[in-house]
Amino acid sequence: MKIALIGTHGVGKTTLAYEVCSLLKKSHYNVELVAEVARQSPFPVNAETTLEGQLWILHAQIAAELEAAPRAPIVITDRAVLDNYCYLVNKFGRQPHLETWLAWWMETYSLLIGIPVVEEGIPRDGFRSEDRAFQLRIHDLLIELLASAPFNRLPAPAIWLDAHDRSNWAERIVSAALPLIESAPTTHLRNRAAR
Repeated sequence: MKIALIGTHGVGKTTLAYEVCSLLKKSHYNVELVAEVARQSPFPVNAETTLEGQLWILHAQIAAELEAAPRAPIVITDRAVLDNYCYLVNKFGRQPHLETWLAWWMETYSLLIGIPVVEEGIPRDGFRSEDRAFQLRIHDLLIELLASAPFNRLPAPAIWLDAHDRSNWAERIVSAALPLIESAPTTHLRNRAAR
């Protein structure tokens, strides 16, 4: 089972992913977190990205998800490959030869949680672009891609959080995930110590 938080940069996906993992672990679920891979990229990122850089990020995201899956039956990832693809589309346009592959990988997610753009702006961290127009463009691209083929037929439900209810986001995600977790066929979702 894989839950992906989706959205543009600077909206709190990584912090939220840690919160969700913590809540699930406190409930004795065995969870693995896949955090942002772009920070390890040897290529330029943000608006200065290159095609090579975006391909590296897409492959690194998939590799990180593949590595996490054997370690825990529940994987939380603070973005999906589609989020990363938005940055490529922003600079180089849509790449039909990649989209079949990306749509295929998007089918590996059990639940997509959309994180809205928040009014507070982009936290300064020395890595993310602080350009609000760029942030909003990536958000708009994500919405556009989710509504168009081949991404508009994904089997995973997509739930968008309410921007005005941020204090309850982690609990909302866990509430949405628990029915899927409880109905999963595996018996290894909970930690052995809880048995």
